[in-house]
Amino acid sequence: MDKRRLVIIRIHGKSGLRKGIKDTLNMLRLYKKHNCVVVQNTKDILGMLKKVNDYVTWGEIDQETLILLIKKRGKLARKTSLSEEYVKEKLKISMDALAKDVFEFKRELKEVPGLKLFFKLLPPRGGFEAGGIKEQFSKGGVLGYRKDKINDLVKRMI
Repeated sequence: MDKRRLVIIRIHGKSGLRKGIKDTLNMLRLYKKHNCVVVQNTKDILGMLKKVNDYVTWGEIDQETLILLIKKRGKLARKTSLSEEYVKEKLKISMDALAKDVFEFKRELKEVPGLKLFFKLLPPRGGFEAGGIKEQFSKGGVLGYRKDKINDLVKRMI
């Protein structure tokens, strides 16, 4: 499969979801609206994305956006923010090096003890695109696959 990291953002809330959709979103660790996860691009993940296509948006994350996401939105237990000191103490590397290693598949986020494997984001500054929240990105909306344009959205939501 493609050797890139994907970022997936949940757009829709909890109301009116079928059990299969809820279960798939939970397997992806997308528990609430505006949560995001960083995953490896595999056939399993792509199958899940096909199932929840009408509830999420996703694309390939770049290294700069991944560094920002980990630094600004990385959380430990009890709502404690991930800090440079914590990463240095536990892994003996800087946060920038951690993000670079994750991006290059040398490490996984789950190697950081106590790190929550999802990121809580804010609604995007300036709102979503004009096409509508129920439309696919390819048709001018918000949902679905957006290639590398996902990085602009993530930066507006950090």
